[in-house]
Amino acid sequence: DKEHSSHLQPVTQILLDTSAIIDGRIADISQTGFVSGALLVPRFVLNELQHIADSADTMRRNRGRRGLEMLNRLQKDTTVPIEITDADVEDVAEVDGKLVKMARTLHCPIITNDFNLNRVAELQGVKVLNINELANAVKPVMLPGEDIFIKIMQDGKELGQGVGYLDDGTMIVVEGGRQFMGATIEVTVTRVLQTVAGRMIFAHPKQGYNGNISSFLPPSKPR
Repeated sequence: DKEHSSHLQPVTQILLDTSAIIDGRIADISQTGFVSGALLVPRFVLNELQHIADSADTMRRNRGRRGLEMLNRLQKDTTVPIEITDADVEDVAEVDGKLVKMARTLHCPIITNDFNLNRVAELQGVKVLNINELANAVKPVMLPGEDIFIKIMQDGKELGQGVGYLDDGTMIVVEGGRQFMGATIEVTVTRVLQTVAGRMIFAHPKQGYNGNISSFLPPSKPR
């Protein structure tokens, strides 16, 4: 019967690439239960991770070691099963190419943060789960006309602009915000721009703001 046969269906596999492991957010995502299926890490991905961790370049070495730590964390977490597979794609030398061909053979998606791998995989009909796209999708929706408090932290590109950031890292560009450098002010959202790199919000100091503006300005230097 249907109920019985559903238990016999194979567990969906999802290939993990090097960039997703190093990024680390997959460990948190897997704990939420949003990932359904088993995470599959090919031995050639693990070897690439080890190679990065052994790099002479400090930054690269630290990224590789963080990736190995994340992999260890995933193996200890029982929410989502993870498997290291020795299966290889011997007629392809490059890791990205191996991943795409393996994904096509297994009919499974790839979790990645790598823009080039993302593009190549989609061109070959492989489903891609991009962690950056997921992160952008779950950010709170913000609409023009909404008021928020923001700390002006740096100059913007245009004259008079000030820049601040939301807790999730979203950049807020405040027209006329430069004069409030270092202060937290109430602003009104004017437009929201969605780019490949993420979301950018434009705003201006709230009209008719009835707070004590002088308290939001940096202290004047003693004469």
